[in-house]
Amino acid sequence: MTVPYGTPDAPRIAVRGEAHLEVDPEIARIGVTVASRGKDRRTALDDLTRRNTTVLDLLKSYGDAVEHLETGSFTVTPELKEHGRGERVHAYHGHVHITAELTDFTALGELTTRLADQELTRVDGPWWALRRDSPVYREARQQAVREAVQRAKEYAEALDTSLASLLELADIGAEDPEPRFVGKASRARSMAYESAADATAAPLDLEPQRQHVYAHVNARFTMAPPTL
Repeated sequence: MTVPYGTPDAPRIAVRGEAHLEVDPEIARIGVTVASRGKDRRTALDDLTRRNTTVLDLLKSYGDAVEHLETGSFTVTPELKEHGRGERVHAYHGHVHITAELTDFTALGELTTRLADQELTRVDGPWWALRRDSPVYREARQQAVREAVQRAKEYAEALDTSLASLLELADIGAEDPEPRFVGKASRARSMAYESAADATAAPLDLEPQRQHVYAHVNARFTMAPPTL
């Protein structure tokens, strides 16, 4: 029968290892919403198509600086008159949402300013983040394990003994549907910019927000029997 807390001949020790890394972001995401408004559907659609093409061409002109580009929702919605009988349309509103992911932060300030300078164009962001496969996550996991081992050794040394074997190493939350160990993608420093009607504005000075990555593990060891 397994004894959950060890035996006098094989005492057990349980510890927790933690890691917290603060690093620079690897990517920045921005959202671009292009709008149009017209008295008839065709006018609204034509203006929306033209502005959408202009924004996409501008984004693509930055080459490898824009790592990922995709179009999300597209809508053309009629606006009914508030007063009057029947379904009389007052105007049509069009919207296209675009998401861009950048890795070159030196181009980010200039690009957001140029985008916001387009007709009826809204820019949201940036949202700073790490890539899903960033080596930072691996580094945090390994650091948490090393801390658990070091902590266990220090407890054993306090008893004038040493560790004997590792019984268990568990990523905290490993049995949950969604592991919770990894760091968070920051949404702070989120901003929105509306297009300006005047001359082109100077590039924005955007400071990348540092990212925080956490890792936690539980570890159980046996140690040589201490002399008490």
